[in-house]
Amino acid sequence: MRYLHLGHTPWVQGAMRVRKPRVIELEYVRRMMAWLLLHDTERWGSGPSELHAAQLGLGAATLTRYCHAELALRTTAVELNPQVIAACRQWFRLPANDDRLTVVYGDAGDWVRDAAHAGTVDALCVDLYDHQAAAPVLDDVDFYAACHACLAPGGVLSVNLFGRSSKFARSARRIEAVFAEGGGSVRVVAATDEGNTVVLALKGADWPDAAVLAERARVIEARTGLDAPLWTRLLRRVPAERVAKPSAPSAGKAAALPTAATAAAAAAADKN
Repeated sequence: MRYLHLGHTPWVQGAMRVRKPRVIELEYVRRMMAWLLLHDTERWGSGPSELHAAQLGLGAATLTRYCHAELALRTTAVELNPQVIAACRQWFRLPANDDRLTVVYGDAGDWVRDAAHAGTVDALCVDLYDHQAAAPVLDDVDFYAACHACLAPGGVLSVNLFGRSSKFARSARRIEAVFAEGGGSVRVVAATDEGNTVVLALKGADWPDAAVLAERARVIEARTGLDAPLWTRLLRRVPAERVAKPSAPSAGKAAALPTAATAAAAAAADKN
């Protein structure tokens, strides 16, 4: 196993099995691929696809390699740190750009706000953390609105929420507010043991019914080996905001945001 770390921090930014570089090793990264449940299975899986997948935050290039090589999608990755791009090209089997792959050195926030990208992405995966892994680097309503604008009708946003000080429910409700305004729908994939929670937001469409999801999960598992039936069992609605009761008659009302389990996983120290 080869792990990507930023500097000397213990936080794993990605992992790759050297003999099986196309396999998605980390559970939360596999769950980020649950966006496949929200696209018709005829649109991918039988050769080069019309779908455009984009990743904000390259990590160890796992999603980028998988979408480009395994699913044959047009793939774009945006990464702010040039050392991460160089490391992925040298150590994590990230290929050179070609007619289906574009790796962009730039700011993810600027990229999604660029009018040239509006309505061009079918699956947008967001995994933006700094070397401390404390909270998402971009996590406000304006950013999620820009992500929404990037998506084509029926496109899906897949966001990893993890961090020692982040409040996943607050972030999930921000995403839901943006997508609900445009007639979309949002679900949460229950947290991994390490505390990674994936939010799936569908643009401009109702959530598919259980029978449709089950059939798509069966096809995804057969074509890719990913445990898509598990994803369907882990889907939850976004947690509702709770209001705390005053502790004394004179106390004012205060909103108490529910917190998710965000326990940080102890990372393997081997960087090579």
